Amino acid sequence: MSKNYNHNYAFVFYDIADLDSDVGKYRVAKVFKICKKYFKHHQKSVFRGNITPANLIKFSNEVKKVIDEKLDFISIIKLQNKAVFDEEIIGKRDNNAESIFL
Repeated sequence: MSKNYNHNYAFVFYDIADLDSDVGKYRVAKVFKICKKYFKHHQKSVFRGNITPANLIKFSNEVKKVIDEKLDFISIIKLQNKAVFDEEIIGKRDNNAESIFL
């Protein structure tokens, strides 16, 4: 049985495919706008900030409606406190990518 935790801070990293197509550019703009609605822009496709558990669920649901989960990648690093982390992956994960936690 898994425990539910409240996350009060999160980092969001995204990589949207097909940047050369109009559809890809549309998805990038939409994901950026959704991220900016919930988080502070940190660097290019990285956002971070305080967020309530309810808003984290809303954010995740909004992003899922926009991205192509077979092509796009979104990582949400959820912090419960300074020492505990949890990562949620939405969409395609790059198997060659190194884990943020070594």
